[in-house]
Amino acid sequence: MSNINIDKYVISLYDYTGEALKPWAEAGYSCLAFDIQHDDTVTDVYGSGGSIKYIKADLHDQNVLNNIAVNLQFENVVFGMAFPVCTDLAVSGAAHFKRKAQKDPLFQIKAANYAMMCAQLFNELGVPFFIENPVSRLATLWRKPDHCFQPYEYGGYICKSNAEHPTWPEYIAPRDAYPKKTCLWTGNDYTMPASLPVEPEEGYSKQHRKLGGKSMKTKNIRSATPRGFASAVYYANGVTV
Repeated sequence: MSNINIDKYVISLYDYTGEALKPWAEAGYSCLAFDIQHDDTVTDVYGSGGSIKYIKADLHDQNVLNNIAVNLQFENVVFGMAFPVCTDLAVSGAAHFKRKAQKDPLFQIKAANYAMMCAQLFNELGVPFFIENPVSRLATLWRKPDHCFQPYEYGGYICKSNAEHPTWPEYIAPRDAYPKKTCLWTGNDYTMPASLPVEPEEGYSKQHRKLGGKSMKTKNIRSATPRGFASAVYYANGVTV
């Protein structure tokens, strides 16, 4: 049986883990994950015929984004998502803002511009999109977010038999049952999925306590899209395109 989605592309920027793309790839879409940490040698192929190709890209370089737009302008790109670096924007790091500003007074303007460059690319391609960041200065340096959510609000999209995270069970609560306020900037008829919540773990997030520090590993785990929300986004936006 032919795969009707194989010629449909979904792109994800600043995406090392590919978690946000997995529901799309499992449904047969051709997915492209761009991040500077990739080495251009990995492509995950799914039984559906869908795939995730991991592509090395310095997304802080406008020329790189321009090349992505040119290379995809004649392809059937149907959805976009981006997870620009939040280190210089998240209010959780406000204690470091003064020191960073002394080194570079424009450090937050630059960080906000990287997010806006993602939106520009998606608008050029004319695709529904979301750009994700935690509660951050992006709300004042760009515009207020269109939506906010907590991971546990979408934990019901993960079946109980698959409750534990397949990659990081020691860090991520089963069925994403943890709080972490996350903001979305959206466009081009993006549909916010209906919530299907589970009961969050009591007290402060265990994930937050385990994933402190500055290592790239913990940063990548912290930035990985919650599985439940990733599935919900696909169900709300993928099956209608």
